[in-house]
Amino acid sequence: MKFRKNPRNLIYGRHPIMEALNAGQPFDKLFIMSATKSEALIEIRKLALEMGIEVQSVPEQKLKRLTNANHQGVAGFLSLIQYYKTEDLLSQAYEHGQMPFFIVLDGVMDVRNLGAIVRSAQCFNAHGIIIPSAGSAPVNGDAIKASAGALTSFPICRTASLKDEVQYLKDNGLTIVSTAVTKADYVYKVDLNVPLCLIMGSEDKGVDHQLLNLSDIEINIPQIGMFDSLNVSVAAGVLFYEITRQRL
Repeated sequence: MKFRKNPRNLIYGRHPIMEALNAGQPFDKLFIMSATKSEALIEIRKLALEMGIEVQSVPEQKLKRLTNANHQGVAGFLSLIQYYKTEDLLSQAYEHGQMPFFIVLDGVMDVRNLGAIVRSAQCFNAHGIIIPSAGSAPVNGDAIKASAGALTSFPICRTASLKDEVQYLKDNGLTIVSTAVTKADYVYKVDLNVPLCLIMGSEDKGVDHQLLNLSDIEINIPQIGMFDSLNVSVAAGVLFYEITRQRL
């Protein structure tokens, strides 16, 4: 991935990074110079990981590509959006007498797909999208543009463990539904008019087996063409429509 040097949401230096972490500022990603023995950088790494922030060990050359200034071995991108907690969104849905509808994105790496899915989720009145803190498309300017701005207002939850989040939703009454290509029910045959968590995986790997093991139902979309899978954002739109159709 190429970075524009000195973007506005980049901060660097040990004290500014530590102050931002202590203040609870959300980061999309932190870069720490590899092979460092600095106690300050070790403490920054520890705190960031505890907060569920993705941390990458990188050579000094990569930090120099981010900024010409004195980075002191660490730099990070502040999040462009506010992140939410799954438990808060679920409580709000139940308090308002609404039937919960959450979406988990497992390994969706393309920012345009992420943006398009968020836009569709907002159109179909989902309660939130859950993404992993590592192994997901970054919530950057391109993703916000692809979402037509929906990413600035639609609730996104970020977690170090998708498995734990899905288990939490399952324990709180949601039916866990995962997309699959084979050995799955056609979506229109499944009752989706229930408290629901829909898990969607990447186009190449699909949903992780640990998440599949937590699933109550596996579904797919009937297709008669030459390809065996849809683009993930297109598939999301189809599934969101069917969920909404059943609930109306």
